This record gives sequence, C-alpha cells and structure tokens, in this order.
Amino acid sequence: MVDGERAWRLEVLAGGDTLRQERLTRALHDELAKTDGAAVGFLEAGPAAGDGHKGGVAGDVALWGSIAAAARPASQVLIALVREWCAKERNRKVELTYRGNSVTISGRPDEMQERMIRDFLGTVREDEGNNGENEAE
Repeated sequence: MVDGERAWRLEVLAGGDTLRQERLTRALHDELAKTDGAAVGFLEAGPAAGDGHKGGVAGDVALWGSIAAAARPASQVLIALVREWCAKERNRKVELTYRGNSVTISGRPDEMQERMIRDFLGTVREDEGNNGENEAE
C-alpha cells in the first residue's frame, strides 16, 4: 500500500449486498488498474469467518488508491475516473474518503451531489497543495 497519508479509500456501496459489492469492487479495481499513474489495491478485510462459515469476504470490501498526476491534481483525476465508472450503470455508488473527508459519487448525480463533489474537490485540493509544500522541504 502507498503512504496512508496520500492514499484514498474507495468503497463501493451496494445496499448491504456483499456479493454485489465484491463484484463491483473488483470491477472498479480492474478499471482503475488500467490507468497510467494509478496505484490501486484491496484493503485488508476484517477477521475471517468463524467455524461453520465458508471462506470469502468478511466485513466490508474496499480499495485504496492513489494517482501520480503531474498535469492535474490527483483528486481531480481519481474523481473523474470514478465518475466515468459509476456512469456506466445508474445504480453504482462509490464513497471516496481522503484524510477524513468523504463524498459519494453515483451513476446519476443530481445537482446537489454535483455541488457536494465540487466542495469536496476544493477541500481536498487545498489539502493536496499544503501536502505538496511540505514534501518539497
């Protein structure tokens, strides 16, 4: 995993359907992995199922991701990629979290969600800018 300070948490929301969540999370992983400059991986799952349970997903399924983007802020690139992926099916939803701030992107965003995404991007860009100044020292 990349530095936890710069990694994003991406969680596909599937309304409690763990099989659908796992399938969609793998699809999102594969889509992001095709992107140049993207690093993506699965977050460690919770403890394994106890006796009498088949193996498989225990707890939430989520990804970590980061983007090495020189031309545009990484947040802008990652959100654009997730938006494109969600737009393929109107019922797709992904919650992105970065340094305690989060936003949900859906396949059919309304005006309020678009505003929330813009606000989130503004907050994250400020944080990325501050982080970049600290790294240059």
